[in-house]
Amino acid sequence: MQKMDNINLQITATKVRKGIIEAVHSAGSGHPGGSLSAADMFTYLYFEEMNIDPADPRKEDRDRFVLSKGHNSPGLYSVLANRGYFPVEDLKTFRKLGSYLQGHPCMNETPGVDMSSGSLGQGISTAVGMALSGKISGKDYRVYTLLGDGEIQEGQVWEASMFAGARNLDNLVVIVDNNGLQIDGKVEDVCSVYPIDKKFEAFNFEVININGHDFDEIRAAFAKARETKGKPTAIIMKTTKGKDVSFMEDKAEWHGKAPNDEQYAVAIEELDKKIADLEAEG
Repeated sequence: MQKMDNINLQITATKVRKGIIEAVHSAGSGHPGGSLSAADMFTYLYFEEMNIDPADPRKEDRDRFVLSKGHNSPGLYSVLANRGYFPVEDLKTFRKLGSYLQGHPCMNETPGVDMSSGSLGQGISTAVGMALSGKISGKDYRVYTLLGDGEIQEGQVWEASMFAGARNLDNLVVIVDNNGLQIDGKVEDVCSVYPIDKKFEAFNFEVININGHDFDEIRAAFAKARETKGKPTAIIMKTTKGKDVSFMEDKAEWHGKAPNDEQYAVAIEELDKKIADLEAEG
């Protein structure tokens, strides 16, 4: 696939954010805040970084992605739809009875989903297992997993990290969405996870701190991860919860709440304006 410049990546990421709002509003429930904060990362992974093929979602040599913070399924679904795995219109069926777009991703139902998500902390363990399997079987695919900063309060995260570092899984990239907020408020107030980078360094990770909304920094981080040998990589990305929807930005209340009709209209108008401005700039 032809590489995209930053303007087109930003346009695509904004379309992904529109899909998130469409899905959560249509369902009347869901988790927009963390989905919006990770939209740029979702976009880069699926449009630039990963070896994938929407026409063959299960191809053997594909790169794998595990959404460890599975409640952010609107973000994953929106990028999969925009990448061509299924129609964007289907995002409006999110969480509806009979829909294949369930509240948590299901690998048996949704094209492009490599692992079903369950309790927080479990996804990284699965990703570590996938990476180990690749090493044992001599495959060259890479494995990516996205965690929330609140999620890494789970002890299982550090058990998996310890194992990944001990086994030198350099085909694994762990991404932490550090938007600073979880359902009960600020992460540092609920149960501080800081310093995140030093914790991963202690488990033999190559650690890269970035602005998770800057595509130049995202691109450089993944290039460094590919060059790193003998240890897994952790990308700690500083983000804004609710990014690009003015009334949702940096507010914990939008962790798991759907916009009403009036709020939906405001959000879509803001995102449409950003797309128009970016297209004019490009």
